[in-house]
Amino acid sequence: MAIHRAEVASVRRLSETMTRVTLHGDGLAGFTSTGTGDEYVRVFLPHGTDRGELSLPEPVDGGGWRTPEGRPEAPMRTYTIRAVRPEAGEVDIDFVRHDHGAASEWAAAARPGDPVGLTGPTALYRPPADLAWQLLVTDLTGLPAAARLLEQTPEGVRSRTVVEVPGPSSRLELPARPGDSVTWEYGGNGHGPSRLAELVAARVPHGADLTGGYVWVAGQTGELRTVRRYLRKELGLATNRFKVVGYWMPEADSWRRRYDALPAEVKTELTEMWEKPTVDTEDLNLTYEERLGALGL
Repeated sequence: MAIHRAEVASVRRLSETMTRVTLHGDGLAGFTSTGTGDEYVRVFLPHGTDRGELSLPEPVDGGGWRTPEGRPEAPMRTYTIRAVRPEAGEVDIDFVRHDHGAASEWAAAARPGDPVGLTGPTALYRPPADLAWQLLVTDLTGLPAAARLLEQTPEGVRSRTVVEVPGPSSRLELPARPGDSVTWEYGGNGHGPSRLAELVAARVPHGADLTGGYVWVAGQTGELRTVRRYLRKELGLATNRFKVVGYWMPEADSWRRRYDALPAEVKTELTEMWEKPTVDTEDLNLTYEERLGALGL
């Protein structure tokens, strides 16, 4: 997996809760977009207090990366790509603004010339060939991906978009064609209980005609466990008719500590679940999440 070194070209505040960082530089010359609206990359940030000191990992054979011996490990976070302009050699990433977190703090203070690292992108949105309509439901973290997906939606496909944001000051202008709808809901996003599962169920109820449809949902991981179970188990949707993507988790550091404290044999069991190529990814996610729930995770 390639690791690209880039530099901040500009920083723009989009709303009270979102900042856009535009990246450029010779290191992006080999960056190739998948062309899909929800593609994501791993972002490697400078470490310590020196914003110019970036310790990039090295790719390893077979995938993944490792930090060179004797070098500090760069903080890494996952973000979707808001836009790619190959003719200008630029990439946009939109960062949620909040009062904690390495990436949010970095973006809030980012200045032109600051270095950052990116992996190549991976996409998840894969609608069926007979796509006639789509439902996009997300919280603030998935708003950049939803906006790009709407920009790329083929003519003739109707889109219903529901976005859960902290409040009116988080709203952004979204593309909408005649027949499309955009609904803003306030709450969740770490400021209160998320309603993503309720919002999905209200728009994809039991007995609904789902012919030609595709459901894409992104946001708080715990809430989306309920969404995935509802779409797959209760509605019986085929796995090519939906994609559920956990973008973030409350108190992620605490979750990681509890995961790391699991017995070695349990962690091996969890890892080996993903080594079953005959199992559909969404069904595998369900099995994995049920096991995590049983473990209190």
